[in-house]
Amino acid sequence: MKTAEIKITVSLDDKNLPESILWYSSDSENTQELPCKSMILALWDQQYQNSLRLDLWTKDMPVDEMKRFFYETLMTMSDSFLKATGEKNIVEDLRDYCAHFAEKMELNANSQK
Repeated sequence: MKTAEIKITVSLDDKNLPESILWYSSDSENTQELPCKSMILALWDQQYQNSLRLDLWTKDMPVDEMKRFFYETLMTMSDSFLKATGEKNIVEDLRDYCAHFAEKMELNANSQK
């Protein structure tokens, strides 16, 4: 059986606000930690039947990038949900909402995925 490790290192300021986030995957070709400005980690707790989440972003994460990050996260969640459940109708509804979100957040339509 193969195993892989994902490592996340968060540097905090004196108020416990993230100053930097570095991540590394042992299953990647890259051999060093890479910086990122924001992350969302969601885990399913089978025992309690609820999700556990960790949302972090650095103090210098630009608002326009945060809007793009949320848009792309919602889009990839719809892809994952379709792959996991096969529920095409609700995924189309979610994608419609994503288009609405992008419009309201004034995200550049040409760079949307």
